[in-house]
Amino acid sequence: MSLKHLSFRTAGESHGRGLVAVVEGIPAGLPLDPSADIDPDLRRRMGGYGRGRRMKIESDRAEIMSGLRLGVTLGSPVSMIIWNRDWRNWTTAMAHARPDADVNPKALRPVYLPRPGHADLTGVLKYDRRDARDVLERASARETAARVACGAVARKLLSELGITVGSHVIRIGDVEARTRDDLPGDLNAAVDDSPLRTLDHDAENRMIAAIDAAREEGDTVGGCFEVVVRGLPVGLGSYVSWDRKLDGRLAQAVMSVHAIKGVEIGPAFVNASRPGSRVHDPIHRDPAEARAGGFGRAGNRAGGLEGGITTGAPLVMRGAMKPISTLLKKRLPSVDLRDGSTRAATVERSDVCAVPAAAVVAEAMVALVATDAILEKFGGDSLGELRRNLDSYVEHLAARGFRGREADGE
Repeated sequence: MSLKHLSFRTAGESHGRGLVAVVEGIPAGLPLDPSADIDPDLRRRMGGYGRGRRMKIESDRAEIMSGLRLGVTLGSPVSMIIWNRDWRNWTTAMAHARPDADVNPKALRPVYLPRPGHADLTGVLKYDRRDARDVLERASARETAARVACGAVARKLLSELGITVGSHVIRIGDVEARTRDDLPGDLNAAVDDSPLRTLDHDAENRMIAAIDAAREEGDTVGGCFEVVVRGLPVGLGSYVSWDRKLDGRLAQAVMSVHAIKGVEIGPAFVNASRPGSRVHDPIHRDPAEARAGGFGRAGNRAGGLEGGITTGAPLVMRGAMKPISTLLKKRLPSVDLRDGSTRAATVERSDVCAVPAAAVVAEAMVALVATDAILEKFGGDSLGELRRNLDSYVEHLAARGFRGREADGE
């Protein structure tokens, strides 16, 4: 994904040898320990009740290839590899060279029955393929492990600036968790021990039951999650051009996560049914809110953004994930790409529910966009320079005060 001041790229297939991740734009001097700063997020992505057998095979960790020396970033691209342990079972099907003439075609594991809801059919038509294996290997959500690695590097930079990113699950299927305004200070620490990463333990039991019921039926289930960013200063993003609005940039990033079909900032869909007097957050003076310019809000129904610009309040985003498209028993009708006959869609090893994992991926995407916005606003080739620029801005906010009406010509 190309952002304005930070960029990242991923490469690799689900059952290929590994995934490659490259993030560029991280300033020099950032302390970075992959085992402490990246690998824990990779493990968090692998967890969650309802995950499939693949997560029992893999043991994701990031191997740094460049951009780091003696424990600190160099200002050059940080590149990483996450090896796929399952690749050893796919060396024939995922070989780079042409197969031998005598190879058993079944060993290549072709897919000719595209799954409704997946990129299988659209991909084979777009790229003029016959075997959907050529599509699904890259379209797989396995790719998100590389995104999480990139996002973990961005998260580390944000943490050095006093900014935190966390998430929690608020719905699985039709089971909705009770939401609360007083979220824990360390949101991830409060939910990561939960098998569904939710704060509502009563709802958690019903969520588990919903996943178990879907598994028994050979079906899948989706849900919703919330990402919360604390510590962002007022003034990130802009209203002057459509592509600089931070809410639009964040929405694109979260919507790009596999199976995410809806995004809202704050309680947007609820707000749409309310009058403005019950939606907009009254403003008051609050000198303690230094990063908000000394202003506070009676609430945060705006989700931390107004006019495409951060307000200094916590940034709150929600994502809606559809049920995963691989069904184990209730296989949907499809069309055989070889002869046009109607048959049941193929089955690939998959999850029953991956909403907790999707929340971790969304954290990574939000962290990358937030870091890009920080670099856009404050710049800096080194961590020290970036920190000085941010501190100077916050000091200016505190010192600007109020001009009298005479100064404004009133």
